[in-house]
Amino acid sequence: MREINGQYRGKDATTNVLSFAMDDGDSSFVSPLLGDVIISCDTAAREADDRGVTLDQRYSQLLVHGILHLAGYDHELGEDEEAAMAEKSVELLGLIEPGAGLDYF
Repeated sequence: MREINGQYRGKDATTNVLSFAMDDGDSSFVSPLLGDVIISCDTAAREADDRGVTLDQRYSQLLVHGILHLAGYDHELGEDEEAAMAEKSVELLGLIEPGAGLDYF
């Protein structure tokens, strides 16, 4: 994960989830595929233990987080964007993994 994060984002650090869009927004091509989401299983397991959630719940949290990035949400753009992404995350997690959104961040 550290290698991928360094190669594609220029960050020499590991992370829990990365998203890669299929379309950079400059194309008129419409696809049902948003892109790829890569989850660090080791990091997810540590975070699940730290947060007191199941590993499945943490995977759900990270998958939703990655998909929301692909859909245009970005918590790194400011407090309003972070709040909008958190709200949508909890909403979606409630649909797929009851209890998973309670300790999202």
